[in-house]
Amino acid sequence: MLKQPLKLFRGVGYAEGISFLLLLGIAMPLKYFMGMPMAVSIVGALHGGLFVLYLAVILYVTIVKRWSFIKATLAVVSSVIPFGPFIFDARLVKNSEV
Repeated sequence: MLKQPLKLFRGVGYAEGISFLLLLGIAMPLKYFMGMPMAVSIVGALHGGLFVLYLAVILYVTIVKRWSFIKATLAVVSSVIPFGPFIFDARLVKNSEV
């Protein structure tokens, strides 16, 4: 078992959040305005993998840290909102859970 599950959660959350912003802000405009669909293929695959990893880490942290169903649900919902993982992370830090 990992000694710092919240550190893992924060790292994966930042990576997932950045990949989502890259997908929405760079790759999709390149595809639809510049006719370069390869960017979405690459960034989309990277984001998809990080999204699945993020969900797995949420499950892991929920079990290890005994997060409530509501907190785990908010973590999942934050992953589909631009800047959501960063806001959720800021709340964790503010509530001094990290």
